[in-house]
Amino acid sequence: MAFDFDAVIDRRGTDCEKWDGLAKRFDVTQPDAVSMWVADMDFAAPPAVVEALTNRARHGIYGYTDFFPDFFEAATSWMRRRHGWDIEPEWIRFAPGVVSALSMLIQALTEPGDKILFQPPVYPPIFLCIGNNGRTPVENPLLVQNGRYEMDFEDLERKLASGVKLAVLCSPHNPSGRVWSAEELTRFVDLCLAYGATPVSDEIHHDLVFPPHKHTVLAGLSPEAAEACVVCCAPSKTFNIAGLQTSCVVIKNPALRERFAKQLTANAVFAPSPFGATALKAAYNHGEEWLEALIRYLAGNFAHLRARLAAELPAVTVYEPEAMHLAWIDCAAAGLTDAALKERLFHEAGLVLNMGPSFGSGGEGFVRLNFACPRMLLDKGIDRFVGALL
Repeated sequence: MAFDFDAVIDRRGTDCEKWDGLAKRFDVTQPDAVSMWVADMDFAAPPAVVEALTNRARHGIYGYTDFFPDFFEAATSWMRRRHGWDIEPEWIRFAPGVVSALSMLIQALTEPGDKILFQPPVYPPIFLCIGNNGRTPVENPLLVQNGRYEMDFEDLERKLASGVKLAVLCSPHNPSGRVWSAEELTRFVDLCLAYGATPVSDEIHHDLVFPPHKHTVLAGLSPEAAEACVVCCAPSKTFNIAGLQTSCVVIKNPALRERFAKQLTANAVFAPSPFGATALKAAYNHGEEWLEALIRYLAGNFAHLRARLAAELPAVTVYEPEAMHLAWIDCAAAGLTDAALKERLFHEAGLVLNMGPSFGSGGEGFVRLNFACPRMLLDKGIDRFVGALL
């Protein structure tokens, strides 16, 4: 089946955070502003998902929804097919999203004041969840080696030895797009276990990996990792259905799972919406062909972005994403402060990106550009980016 990723769909007027929220969030009021910030895509969801949701909507009754075997079969089958990870249905707990899951895991598995480790620059809600829950953030900054982000294992060991209770991994890494190798992940887990820290892995982008790279599930490394690790995942980024608020938290260890289940109850989180459950099943059961086509289109988009910037703006450095639809771009050579760079991009050029400092230490001078959009829209964004930095 052919899928039209070049079709431009106007998202304005749909209460869309990415486009309708520009004035509210960024004070960007240009009617022709281009939005390339938050990590959802400007593509329609897979036809199978749209059809399933349309059929469900036609039913006309949208009452309380429960979990049934077909929900768990869809999730476990997907993990087995796509990631070689055999999980049991009882290991899965529902959460509205990976961020809310992370917040509740922090509440369930640590106490106020406990140290929680993260690896900046990284997706901002990870460290915001730590501080917002009254825990102590501990930074293990990533290193850049030969134009590629790597973990600083010496620093990781020192920080874990200081009494860290929980360590949050972003895998694949957002914003750099790194796909961690099995060797790196094994070393990460081994160090966590040696110092008594629970590893929690945000794997929401695990399906959006560019060949020849391959995602390794943290809990799938070994029997020891399976017992110790918590994995958060979802169909949301993969199939552009984040607004349907359906994620899975996979915990093999019964004691950890029970603590998380109690926290879900304490936060009155019980079940998905009828549309979230419907979309998950349709996506995991019938979305694979669409996903393969999407990954090819995204790879083409990044190659186009990289080629244009190399030719028109050679001073900037574009990091090669091994996964995800997000380009991490070093703009330091432009000689602008982050505030001045934001002013040029947002209010002069009318191009809204994620500014690097929001990702924590190491994000200064960077921007993150979402290239999951029709090629015509990507070119419009590149035009504005180049114009702002020339």
